[in-house]
Amino acid sequence: MRTRRLGKSAIYVSDICMGTMTFGSQTDEKEAFRILDECYDAGINFYDAAENYPVPPDPKWAGRTEEIVGKWMKTKDRDSLIIATKVSGPSHGWIKSSQRAGMTAMDRHNITRAVEASLERLDTDYIDLYQTHWPDHGTGFDETMETLDELVRAGLIRIIGCSNENAWGLMKSLATAERLGTARYQTIQNNFSLNNRRFEDELANICKHENVSLIPYSPIAGGVLSGKYNGGATPEGARFSSYINKGGRHTLMAQRFVNEKSLAATERYMAIAEEAGMSPVTLATAWSKQHDFVASTIVGVSRQDQLAPILAAAEMVLSDDIMKACDAVSKDILYPMG
Repeated sequence: MRTRRLGKSAIYVSDICMGTMTFGSQTDEKEAFRILDECYDAGINFYDAAENYPVPPDPKWAGRTEEIVGKWMKTKDRDSLIIATKVSGPSHGWIKSSQRAGMTAMDRHNITRAVEASLERLDTDYIDLYQTHWPDHGTGFDETMETLDELVRAGLIRIIGCSNENAWGLMKSLATAERLGTARYQTIQNNFSLNNRRFEDELANICKHENVSLIPYSPIAGGVLSGKYNGGATPEGARFSSYINKGGRHTLMAQRFVNEKSLAATERYMAIAEEAGMSPVTLATAWSKQHDFVASTIVGVSRQDQLAPILAAAEMVLSDDIMKACDAVSKDILYPMG
């Protein structure tokens, strides 16, 4: 398993990261342990969680993901693990957090309480990478960056990152940290896949010039790039099969991921993968890793038997011809996810 540096930090991670957002809802503790053990044995040292996990957010199981990861960590050498988690952003917008009665924000009070609770659930005395889960541009950047810096100086977290951030927010945060002399964001965790290349428009350029690493999530586009939704299929147990009729945010999310353009693009990527003799999941994972602004690609499964095509991408480098074929699809079908 190749390793890469996170931003300008001293931390090196495997270029595949295991995401854990289904642990405690779709995936029970025993299955989660099996998944985590196989990943660890394959050379993955990087694991990503959040205080708001598992999904879908629900107060009845809020924080259970971190508890499961914390129990599993006790079976391994803590120094061999790079553990990432997140503090929820403001709950008055697109997402309402399942933590703190849905009254979350990026102020000193919420960040401090979130860190304390995550450390307790993970049963560890430090977090390697602590991330703001979604932006809170209404709260002063000074307060957010100063609070995160205090936690770094206290030794409770090693480095910080952001998630679901836009170009303005990332640059504003970096400029604030530079002005104040605080810790800076070393990573950004945003959606990036063959079906969603928006990150390349502006944010990739910032990452290159400012030495911030992308750790992309949803490289398989929420499972869409596996082809399981093609032909009008709604597989039982699949996320968007259930989301499509939930209404509100869930239905809008399902329509963004599963639509005429995204399925047409997926069909062409499946043909590229078939011609290359690999699974479309392997193709999508390998493609995500093969960018100079990416440090580690966050994958996720709900069952252990879904791991094989992902781990097959671990040492894979796609040929120039395959990369060009993928680029051709992106040019013909612009922005499948809007």
